[in-house]
Amino acid sequence: MIPIEYMLLGTSLLLILSIIASRVSGRLGIPVLLAFLVTGMLAGSEGPGGIYFDNPWLAQSLGIVALAFIIFAGGLDTPWESVRPVLWQGIALSTVGVLITTFLVGWFAIHALDFSWLEGLLLGAVVSSTDAAAVFAVLRTKKMHLKGKLRSLLELESGSNDPMAVFLTIGLIHLMVNPSASVPELILIFIQQMCLGAIMGYGMGKGMTFLVKQLRLDYEGLYPVLSLAMVLLAYGATASLGGNGFLAVYLAGLIVGNSDFVRKKNLMSFHDGLAWLMQIVMFVILGLQVFPSHLVPIASFGLLVSVFLIFVARPVSVFVILLFTKMSLREKTMISWVGLRGAVPIILSTFLLLANVPNAELMFNLVFFIVLTSALLQGGAIPIVARWLKVDAPLKRKRRYPLEFIPTDGVDTDLVEFIVTYNSEVIGKYIVDLGLPQDSLVVFICRNDQFFVPRGETALEENDAILIFVNKRNQPKVHAIFSKQKGS
Repeated sequence: MIPIEYMLLGTSLLLILSIIASRVSGRLGIPVLLAFLVTGMLAGSEGPGGIYFDNPWLAQSLGIVALAFIIFAGGLDTPWESVRPVLWQGIALSTVGVLITTFLVGWFAIHALDFSWLEGLLLGAVVSSTDAAAVFAVLRTKKMHLKGKLRSLLELESGSNDPMAVFLTIGLIHLMVNPSASVPELILIFIQQMCLGAIMGYGMGKGMTFLVKQLRLDYEGLYPVLSLAMVLLAYGATASLGGNGFLAVYLAGLIVGNSDFVRKKNLMSFHDGLAWLMQIVMFVILGLQVFPSHLVPIASFGLLVSVFLIFVARPVSVFVILLFTKMSLREKTMISWVGLRGAVPIILSTFLLLANVPNAELMFNLVFFIVLTSALLQGGAIPIVARWLKVDAPLKRKRRYPLEFIPTDGVDTDLVEFIVTYNSEVIGKYIVDLGLPQDSLVVFICRNDQFFVPRGETALEENDAILIFVNKRNQPKVHAIFSKQKGS
């Protein structure tokens, strides 16, 4: 039995090394998930670390818990206003798109790897979901952004396509290990899982918001603990009833993130940090689970499947789904390229090992190799492809003010930023002449990246960012003042 102090020492070193590796990978333009995976592989039995780990059940269990928190954080950080214009395209990509990818990769595996139909479709289902979070990490390191609705669509797709991939994987495993099972039975299970997942996710999201608003806990630190317990409850209760737990936690996060309550900012910061911790733990453990020597014999087959997935399956599914939309050819091509595979395929491949399906170990190694090559081939080239397609834009740096406002109970005031846009009617006006409500207070003005405290006779200029304490009932009035254009 390894002493606890040695286990803590090893865990802390792995976490620190992973964080340092993520910094190095960011500078090289490589997705951060690759840094975490490589750290785990180097720490494994065939690397310098020499840690022997071969426990698919533990890897899968930890992966499910980690995914629940990561998916919840993704929903929490998704603004509904940005998602609504691309809602149907995102849902189509995360359901029908995943299904098309599954069939195309399955067809290729049948002909190239001599898999049976079910084995081929199972491999396709496992690698069908995308991880756009890794893409945005690369773009941030390169100080780039994506134009138009691309970011919103990719965020929605990547946050909502995991439930479909999980269902297809579990469903196909069910067909393989139960010869008496049928496809119609699978369709009924799909309807049940998605309906229950949607209902439970909505209920849990509303319930979490209600509890955080109404409970008057004596200790502020208990609110993150409450939200953590609610996420586990959302997944556990939904899965126990036969629903899709991942869909439930995503919808719960979406509802909580788009609700208004006092401790929202603190909870979002907590879950953002927790999601990063979960990603590191999950990727490192999955890196420990794989044996690099097992990847060498299947490298050629893995590369074939990966190239087919990147250049055929993903583009076909995207172009079919977006065929009748108003998106340009350049935008569709960019979405096709941003089909990065992440941790979900590797976690799903552990399901194959535990179910002991035919060729389970081969498929696990193939999936791991596909994720690695996807990160290297697609991840590193994302900035180049974005510039080539002319869909890139400068990264909008979030302005940081020398003041932080934390809302508390009983305070009906917010600290709100207003921008003086081109042709705004307030340009040249003194603050005293704006006609702001009496209970509003201009705190700071940011002009040319310089902050200063204004006076009543301070004249406003184009591109000024103004920070104002505003009563919530007066926000529409203040917004109307700053949004009014000359001549309107």
